[in-house]
Amino acid sequence: MRDARIGIVTFPGSLDDRDAARAVRLAGATAVPLWHADADLQGVDAVVLPGGFSYGDYLRCGAIARFAPVMERLVDAANGGMPVLGICNGFQVLCESHLLPGALIRNDHQLFICRDQELRVENASTAWTNAYHTGQVITIPLKNGEGGFIADDATLDELEGEGRVVVRYEGLNPNGSARDIAGISNRAGNVVGLMPHPEHAVEAGYGPDGPLGPHTGTDGAGFFTSVLTHLMAGV
Repeated sequence: MRDARIGIVTFPGSLDDRDAARAVRLAGATAVPLWHADADLQGVDAVVLPGGFSYGDYLRCGAIARFAPVMERLVDAANGGMPVLGICNGFQVLCESHLLPGALIRNDHQLFICRDQELRVENASTAWTNAYHTGQVITIPLKNGEGGFIADDATLDELEGEGRVVVRYEGLNPNGSARDIAGISNRAGNVVGLMPHPEHAVEAGYGPDGPLGPHTGTDGAGFFTSVLTHLMAGV
């Protein structure tokens, strides 16, 4: 297989697009910048929707971004099996675009939170989590003001029953998310959204590396190496 090309979408207000591109490069793939106003995915193999405040979070977080020209092609590609990862604001965009169920609302304590967060991997078989093992506890940074995941009970039961809860908050629920859910997938497992930021924990010395356990600062790298394994398996 040729070198994998992973697109990083930049919306007005994105602020973690460069971090996501760096994580992709460290994993061994080529990061391809994608502009929100372009309806062309430039032949990429997978896409990351990064964190930030797309369109200033006016209306609702991610609600305007879902109408960006690039999203029309992205939704079609995701429904066709292309791996897509939404991080923080990207998770919100995926929910607003109906690629994932539920919604993200204001943190229950009404404050922005920024901390190193422990997560328990619940599903290690998705396109973005196959580098981990089920039950593994990882530590990656979390930063959000509207990170509370909600859905009706029927949807929550469906997510649980189908194994689509990908990661769950361990120890502390930082924002009031229903059932401690930190990230979910679609049924096919190619689309994953999570609120914490794996792209901020991909290199030793530049990520969480001790206060919450025996971590090396690279606990987030598996999200990016996972998709390369997934793409190789599809050849």
